Amino acid sequence: MNRFDRYYRAQIEDSAMRELVEKELASLDIGVQIAKLRAKHRLNQTQLAARARMSAPKVSRIESKPANVQLDTLIRLAQALGARLEVRLVEGKKKGRHSRRPLA
Repeated sequence: MNRFDRYYRAQIEDSAMRELVEKELASLDIGVQIAKLRAKHRLNQTQLAARARMSAPKVSRIESKPANVQLDTLIRLAQALGARLEVRLVEGKKKGRHSRRPLA
């Protein structure tokens, strides 16, 4: 195990830090999915941008740091890639005694 691995493990033991890391990884996942689909269709970022009616730098930003991307932007990218966008809510882990019970 190298120094980075030890550092990473120590940081992940902190629940607040672990939550931030998990959130960032989930955010990056959509960018990776877009880049993979774009590559599968043999499109560069400029070509995808033209199909989705947006700028190439915007496609680049979404692929590399997709934080706060609007849903309509993701829909346009999905359509330009011949894909379907799925949005799901997945129940998270309960956070101690003060967790709220689901309604209904």
